[in-house]
Amino acid sequence: MPNLSRRTALRLTAGMALGAALPLSGCGRQDDAAAASGAKKVDASPATGTVNVWAAQGDADVLGTVVKPFKSANPGLVVKTTLIPNAEYYTKLQAAIAAGKGPDVAQFFPESQAQFLDSSTLRPVPEGLVDPGSFFKSLWDAGVVDDVAYTVPWYAYTYALVYRSDLAKKAGVQAPTTWAGMEPFLKALQGAGAAHALGADIGWDIFNGQDVAMYAWQAGGSLVTSAGKWNLNTPQMVDALDYNAAFFTAGTADTSGPTFLDAQPYFVSGKTASMITGPWVIGQLDTAAKKSGWTASHVATAPLPAGASSSVSFSAGGTWGVLADSGNTDAAWKLVRYLAKPSTQVAQYKGYGSLPAVISAWDDPAIKGQPLLDAFFTQLTNTRAFPQVSTWQQVATRLGKEVEAVAKGKQTAAKAAANIQAYAESVGTGTQ
Repeated sequence: MPNLSRRTALRLTAGMALGAALPLSGCGRQDDAAAASGAKKVDASPATGTVNVWAAQGDADVLGTVVKPFKSANPGLVVKTTLIPNAEYYTKLQAAIAAGKGPDVAQFFPESQAQFLDSSTLRPVPEGLVDPGSFFKSLWDAGVVDDVAYTVPWYAYTYALVYRSDLAKKAGVQAPTTWAGMEPFLKALQGAGAAHALGADIGWDIFNGQDVAMYAWQAGGSLVTSAGKWNLNTPQMVDALDYNAAFFTAGTADTSGPTFLDAQPYFVSGKTASMITGPWVIGQLDTAAKKSGWTASHVATAPLPAGASSSVSFSAGGTWGVLADSGNTDAAWKLVRYLAKPSTQVAQYKGYGSLPAVISAWDDPAIKGQPLLDAFFTQLTNTRAFPQVSTWQQVATRLGKEVEAVAKGKQTAAKAAANIQAYAESVGTGTQ
């Protein structure tokens, strides 16, 4: 069962601040997945009837405004939107699906939607509904199983390095491009006045597990084999655990804080000077500093440093799917097609700050050229989807606990890698 915990809640609700604070002015893929599904094409005739939409509170709060042009163009259509508290969203959606009382269209999260990607739950995306190559590749791929696409990307985020540009300038250093350059960079920030250079969230939960999984990719590892078996007890996972632990053992991060809620105040005050985090924090920093313009003069962003293999990050955000038992699939898909348009995703950005999943939307003047978003765009072109395994959330949560033990010096990275492999094998992959 996916864990939409405190951090997810803030990720979903922080978009408004991002949009307000930044008023600055998949290549080669075809429609193979949709074609393989055999789904009927959706025509250009007006949508009619009623479409029930379920979404998690947060980015979906402005849906009523965003879909107004679509409703005006389709006067015979009624769109009923139900917003559910994000901590309860998947629980209620699963219950509704099991009871045969689900909506026509539902929001999903590409980092935790694997359990829904099946024709018994979702309708395959119709051929030609959207261009798969128009989205960030990993976001599209997160919804494809056995060459059949089940979800369409809506908004996107990933991690990048956010740091205090004023302290970096004082120290005479630039953002590191490799793991090896990370510790000298962080030490330099501390030398310039930061108490600790890296604000690493010590929730020791699913999100810390996902962070280390990302580092394992950077080291050249994989989380599952090509045959779909867990692949966590590897030298690359050991390297990832050691890399993360080194932030704490070197004194550039502190196991006692900050918590996720404290990250921005710590950063603004100089208790920390960098974060490996998502774009939502950018819009929160002026508020934390209680000074308009503080972010522009004190903050910079950069793509993540590369490990032995790459600087890859993970893709996350929001997607849309049409339920298998929808009573109005034609209108449902027409609404999803509208939500996937570049102009609609720009409207969503203007309304809430949700960053587009459609690559061309980033060329809009409302987004293009914003220096603090550039690193996130660059990083989104270098991302992977987490395993399409229904038990991934359980495994990532357990991995977070192993991360804590290594960071606090209570066990070795090798032992942690063995532990997480044993746990993952015990819960399986959710497939027969």
